[in-house]
Amino acid sequence: MEPDLNLVFVLLMFAVFIGLLVTGYPVAFVLAGVAMIFALAGEALNHAGIDVDADLGYLGLGVDRIYGTMSSYGLVPLPLFIFMGHMLDKSGVAAELLRALQTLLGRVAGGLALAVTLIGVILAASTGIIGASVVLLGTLALPAMLEDRYRPEFAVGVVASSGCLGILLPPSIMLVLMADQMQLSVGDLFLGAVFPGLILAGLYAAYIALVARIRPDIAPGPPPRERDPQGLARAALRLARTLVAPLALIVAVLGSIFFGVASPSEAAGVGAAGAALLALARRRLDVATLREVSRATARTTSFIFAIFLGATCFSVVLRGLGGDAVIESAITALPLGPSGIVLFLMGLVFALGFFLDWIEITLIVLPLVEPITAALGIDALWFTILVAMCLQTSFLTPPVGFALFYLKGVSPAGIELSHLYRGVAPFVALQLLALAILFAWPRLATWLPSVAY
Repeated sequence: MEPDLNLVFVLLMFAVFIGLLVTGYPVAFVLAGVAMIFALAGEALNHAGIDVDADLGYLGLGVDRIYGTMSSYGLVPLPLFIFMGHMLDKSGVAAELLRALQTLLGRVAGGLALAVTLIGVILAASTGIIGASVVLLGTLALPAMLEDRYRPEFAVGVVASSGCLGILLPPSIMLVLMADQMQLSVGDLFLGAVFPGLILAGLYAAYIALVARIRPDIAPGPPPRERDPQGLARAALRLARTLVAPLALIVAVLGSIFFGVASPSEAAGVGAAGAALLALARRRLDVATLREVSRATARTTSFIFAIFLGATCFSVVLRGLGGDAVIESAITALPLGPSGIVLFLMGLVFALGFFLDWIEITLIVLPLVEPITAALGIDALWFTILVAMCLQTSFLTPPVGFALFYLKGVSPAGIELSHLYRGVAPFVALQLLALAILFAWPRLATWLPSVAY
């Protein structure tokens, strides 16, 4: 193909994909369908005497490629971590932790909001399921925050942003997918995400404390019923007892990976079994619960893998049409150095997050930019963590921010989408600040993996 026709064909493929996406048709079918349409169009151009890569057609979409994707050992932890998250959601640990932290921090201005953030960190390190975390925090904490006279915008912003920490803090299913796409170790990505994730959570906590201090009308002080000093020791003891089991599970899963005792797949199995035992010990596990968790795991896993297969087909055809070369030449031709190109790619990912889910961005964008970052000598681990942190924003930015819709579904009457949009804006800014910190200090992502083994 002539270079100009090549570019037109690639742009048309993206245009058709975006056009079909806004119709609401399932993303997996859109990806696979567009791939098939343009594969056949490419073959038609071949037969018409216009040279297109001969490996483009059904061979590129054949059984071998799909089987190779589905048999990837790096994806084995995915359904196990999903099962672990859903089972922990049923165990009731998060609800008890929130009540204990609410009592313990009740004497602190903004204490309930700080408790929600701490619970978000614990849930992130033990589940990694964004939908479950946001719904759980929205159900348990949002009514209590509104009862304590928190400004609705601030309350929903705290809940939505804290519930999304699980997409970055390990064990994160997003990092598992990213490791597969970037040919990196899952354990290295988990380690690399620890400090950036904790920095983001720390920024949330600092912002909450600052707002509670200078704007008590937004995050008021504790009501008198929570200022009883006699309950402090009991609350601390209750919190310590409640923390033992989830912390033990976190240490068993992440500790075994970080210290090289178990592979991510083996650690995910330990986590799934440990979550089931925790639910059993708390008398929350029966046949109905096991069936419900298994079905939820199957639905979530099937959804992800369906998009995975569609994105694989899309990327095969795009590469066959020379799309990767077009994109690489367009980006490397920019009058920017390596750092400037990284910033440009972060801006692109941030913009795509307004319209696409993190799964599509991970499976479409990462394989296309990986050769570019490799050619420029950009550290793949640091770059992947940057993308992961940037994708945090996709859960909170309209119109596709899924955390907003999860939270709206469980919010009390009177909470509108306008409250959600205004409430998450400061936390999106904090996410971008954390991204800037990580961009300025790459060692925050690369140091821990370099010393762990």
